[in-house]
Amino acid sequence: MKARTSDSTSLKQEFVKKWIKGLHIYSNVKKDMSILERKRAIKLSADMAIASTRDASTLWSRTLMANISKNETKKILVEPIFSDSEVTKKKASNGLMAYSNRIASKKILRRSHITKIRARKMDLGPKAVKVSSIAKKLVKNRTQVLKSLVPGGENMDEISLIKETLDYIVSLRVQVDVMRRLASAAVYATRSP
Repeated sequence: MKARTSDSTSLKQEFVKKWIKGLHIYSNVKKDMSILERKRAIKLSADMAIASTRDASTLWSRTLMANISKNETKKILVEPIFSDSEVTKKKASNGLMAYSNRIASKKILRRSHITKIRARKMDLGPKAVKVSSIAKKLVKNRTQVLKSLVPGGENMDEISLIKETLDYIVSLRVQVDVMRRLASAAVYATRSP
């Protein structure tokens, strides 16, 4: 339990450092910002910071960084935190991951086809087939929704999607916890005389 807490604490500390650095860089580039632009800067800096804390160990973090790097105005945040070689490595490894995911997906399709053939041979009956097809449709629909929520999820097979989703949730919790504590500290500071 202690190791998990220290991991979470160090992840939060790293996130805060990178988030503040991103906000500082963004504010130096653009001096006069509207409220909407500040909101975008905060979100962009937070996304970049949380993705960079994962050190390109996950597909969602590489995808998020690649998406930020595509936009020239957003790229100003990525370059000071990462060197060009790291961004390039992330883009290259993203392509390799997509290729390996396609191979894994083909294997899963082959296995499901073999399972269907076995089910036909066993003649499970129309009721069992109907229930099975409804369950498969539900799983497929929910998987599609999940793929749309996780950055880079469209290129993942189901097993990778679950692993990446769990990691993404942990990272988002860290992000929310830090932001919540910062907001409560700001409220406390304004109430104090």
